[in-house]
Amino acid sequence: MDIDTPDAPPRSNAPEFTVSEISGAIKRTLEGTFGRVRIRGEITELKAYPSGHIYLALKDEGAKIRAIIWRFAVPRLSLRPENGMEVIATGKVSSYGERSDYQLIIDRIEFAGEGALLARIEALRKKLGAEGLFDEGRKKPLPLLPRVVGVVSSEKGAVIQDIRTTIARRFPRHVMLWPVPVQGQGAAERIAAAIEGFSRLPRGIPRPDVLIVARGGGSLEDLMAFNEEIVIRAAAGCPIPLISAVGHETDTTLIDFASDRRAPTPTAAAELAVPSRTDLMAAIAQTAARLVQCGRAAVDRARLRLSRAEARMPDLPGLVGAARQRLDDRAERLSLAPSALIERKRGQLSAIAHRLPHPRETLAGHRHSVGLLEHRAMAGLQRLLDRRQNALHRLPDPAPSIAARLRESRLRLEGSTGRLEGASYQGVLARGFALLRDEAGEPLTSAAAIVPGARLTATLHDGTRSLLAEVEDGSAPDTGPAPSPAPRPRRRTGLEGKPDLPEQGSLL
Repeated sequence: MDIDTPDAPPRSNAPEFTVSEISGAIKRTLEGTFGRVRIRGEITELKAYPSGHIYLALKDEGAKIRAIIWRFAVPRLSLRPENGMEVIATGKVSSYGERSDYQLIIDRIEFAGEGALLARIEALRKKLGAEGLFDEGRKKPLPLLPRVVGVVSSEKGAVIQDIRTTIARRFPRHVMLWPVPVQGQGAAERIAAAIEGFSRLPRGIPRPDVLIVARGGGSLEDLMAFNEEIVIRAAAGCPIPLISAVGHETDTTLIDFASDRRAPTPTAAAELAVPSRTDLMAAIAQTAARLVQCGRAAVDRARLRLSRAEARMPDLPGLVGAARQRLDDRAERLSLAPSALIERKRGQLSAIAHRLPHPRETLAGHRHSVGLLEHRAMAGLQRLLDRRQNALHRLPDPAPSIAARLRESRLRLEGSTGRLEGASYQGVLARGFALLRDEAGEPLTSAAAIVPGARLTATLHDGTRSLLAEVEDGSAPDTGPAPSPAPRPRRRTGLEGKPDLPEQGSLL
């Protein structure tokens, strides 16, 4: 019989597990109990890693569960997850033993009902509408007869066939298809890239004149690619006129607001893109008939006006004959008119000839009048000269005063001349001095300003010479007082009886 010692630990019937064992048991229990589940909640803490995995969390009012989307499952998602989006995620519940967390492995995700989708679409519509992407002023007119029609749609399905058939029936044009997926993950990016790619086609490839973005009918989730912001912005910024034909007539997507025209179906989009050849030919025929009718009516109105004008016109041959007769009569009268005029004038002259004075009498009268005027002019001139001479004799003799003024002016002029010559540097040079200038032509006023080897210019009384300066250290030896300059001869005033002016002193 075993007896427990007081220090032995108490024994228990509960089994013992390691951490790994209990973690594995919990994981098997979760995966076996729940299997695949669908969880509704709001996405939060979304983070995409460079490896391609997406980590997020789903929450509601009372709890939160972590979730992960593996890289291989991301391309198969029908929508791009974003924070704040209410979704229904489908996957299996598992656990992460290293952190004792349980999580949801998501392989499918969808919007939580049409209410969430419509709320998201409405919020995006208000945002883009505030930016002006839906304004009517941005809409471009469609061309009447495009040469190339571009189509952005799936290459599979009835949409492209309906468009081709309708265009071939109405007016055959070249159709250029840019195949894209119209739903699923990445469809919005491919559609936007196709719209922008048509507007950036290289030179040599015909650029479409009109663009059709088309898709068949489907649920709201299936049409979500045409409600994405990237597609709306690409459609609004497309320089090519764009027609949207997404879904059926009752379906409305945001691309319908950004496009230039909206068609209820792809077939209606093709009818909007190209006109009907039959209708054009009928319109041309009708226009031609109206032009012919208008031309005939104009000719008839002109013919009627001509007939009425002809009825009101006089007899032109009679008028011409009467005018020709008057011309002959005037010509005959003109030939006789000069001789008759001369005879008439000669008779008038003979009638008044005895009353006209002889020219010699007229000349004698004019000569007498001129003689009288000449005599009166000479007498008046002589009287004027006598008055001027008498006035001149009464004036005093101005000769003495003029001579005195001339002497005073000459003395002032000679004094000013002497002062000017004494102040000028030419007078100083004449007394034996020289003026030195440097190479810039500036005068040198000190010995320190002379640089050895500098080119100097010396100005003397009789000319200018160029010198090369040689400078010796120290001052020049004192050789005694400098000889006084020769006395300058005095200048005469030039006036007899006047003393000579004093000699001006040296300025140096």
